[in-house]
Amino acid sequence: MPHQLKTDTIYCGDNLQMLKDIPDESIDLIYIDPPFNSNRNYEVFWGDIQEKRAFEDRFGDAQAYIHYMQPRIIELYRVLKPTGSFFYHCDWHASHYVKMMLDQIFDFNNFLNEIIWRYRTGGNSKRFFARKHDTIFLYAKKEGTHTFHPIKERSYVQKKYNYNDKYPELWDDDEKKWYHEVFMRDVWIDIEALGTENRNNRRLGYPTQKPPLLMDRIINVSSNRGDVILDPFCGCGTTLVAAEKLNRKWIGMDISPAACRIAFQRVQDLLLLKNNQPELSLQT
Repeated sequence: MPHQLKTDTIYCGDNLQMLKDIPDESIDLIYIDPPFNSNRNYEVFWGDIQEKRAFEDRFGDAQAYIHYMQPRIIELYRVLKPTGSFFYHCDWHASHYVKMMLDQIFDFNNFLNEIIWRYRTGGNSKRFFARKHDTIFLYAKKEGTHTFHPIKERSYVQKKYNYNDKYPELWDDDEKKWYHEVFMRDVWIDIEALGTENRNNRRLGYPTQKPPLLMDRIINVSSNRGDVILDPFCGCGTTLVAAEKLNRKWIGMDISPAACRIAFQRVQDLLLLKNNQPELSLQT
């Protein structure tokens, strides 16, 4: 009989095997930022942790990549609650193949959004348009029963049109423009990639690190306080840190020992800042 995985724990190893120890329909929200099939080797440099070839993102062709991901997605579908949501973060390398796989496992009718996260980073080409966005596919386990808390963003206009009170026009003194509050669209342009922020560079030496604001948004929109968040490709732990800050339970997994140690230290540091005695564990 397999043992049940504990929350607030980081598990180091092959997530395909560890996922089998999670009971059916027990997870509220799953976010994954897996390898992109970018044909690269990544290295981790953080403090005294220096792990060359910390993980490989080399699968060959798209078929080999999907062959690797498919059994893991099947397990993730199994453990997700009927009210749960699933986010798959990818880019141009394999997004079209990923979408076809997800439609088969989650059912096309449970597809909710193709979120475009646009960012500004260095590096361009004179042979094609600059590749400056990632894709995040959002699926419900069962469309219509999933948790979703709408949020709003500002939609700017060139002048004040004097609409009615139900559609107020507000003034942004910084932008010197009028705006409306509208429900957020599926193109996100307000969250910068790490390393391009004007006031704070939060890079930790982990090559595929995502900005905290991205994870805050996903967790706030698709879960509630006390829910269980799973990230089976947790990397340096940004999802886990966001979940802890937002009073969610969480489970992290990664095949890289360096990534697991970084994630563990980040969550432990957060708990100490909150004056909480750390009760998390790292399982290898």
